[in-house]
Amino acid sequence: MKAATFGLLGLAVVWTTGPLYLLLKVSVSPPAEVMTAHPTLIPHGVTLDHWRQVIASEEVTAALAKSLATASLVALAALALAAPAAYTLARLPARWRYGILLGLFLFRMLPEVSIALPLAVIFLGWGLLDTTAGLALAHLTLVLPVVAWVLTTTFLTIPRELEEAAAIDGCSPRQILWWITLRLAVPGLVVAGLLAWLFSWEEFILASYLTLGAKTMPLQVYYYLYQGNWFLTAACAATMTAPVLLLSGLLQRHLRGTSLAGAIR
Repeated sequence: MKAATFGLLGLAVVWTTGPLYLLLKVSVSPPAEVMTAHPTLIPHGVTLDHWRQVIASEEVTAALAKSLATASLVALAALALAAPAAYTLARLPARWRYGILLGLFLFRMLPEVSIALPLAVIFLGWGLLDTTAGLALAHLTLVLPVVAWVLTTTFLTIPRELEEAAAIDGCSPRQILWWITLRLAVPGLVVAGLLAWLFSWEEFILASYLTLGAKTMPLQVYYYLYQGNWFLTAACAATMTAPVLLLSGLLQRHLRGTSLAGAIR
């Protein structure tokens, strides 16, 4: 039994880290070592020329800055807009709550390409085409239903008895929301914000329709791939992966499930 468990864990580790390892290997391997009939998994030669080209490229720097700004704006705006709505939904009767959430997800089921062209035409008239604000607004239209669902589920786990006890102690509704409800909802807020950030960070279709000048990181990776340069593609993709790992590691300490332990008592 233990052998099977360790075997499954090992398989899961290989499954999750294998693609990242291949990206790093290709990005630091000489072309002659990769473009061969029998490439090896273990690198025998190391070169940083591909990384130097990516780091020195102004296009990659601009794409990285635009993607970071867009994803951060989307995450903050999604939390600011979805948190009040989700709190209200959590306090509605179940039939109303699930009906509204179902309606939101029906809109989310639309293919991204079906709304990309209409958004591009509308944003062209508004002066938002090829802007960070316009791209963030487009991403919000698709990420808000998911964030609202996650936060609604989070607020449902917070007992109403806590809010009632705070009201008896003299807290105003605003104080209850800020000092109790939102504090206990931090793990859900982190998860929802991280999901919004990741969606915006890796989104490709809307960015391809709404971007004319400075690319985002997914578009920059596709640009290198379209040129047929596997090594710059791997280095750029690895660069794109680094902020995801860093942000997930920094937010890991907030993802705890014991926030309500002993609260009712």
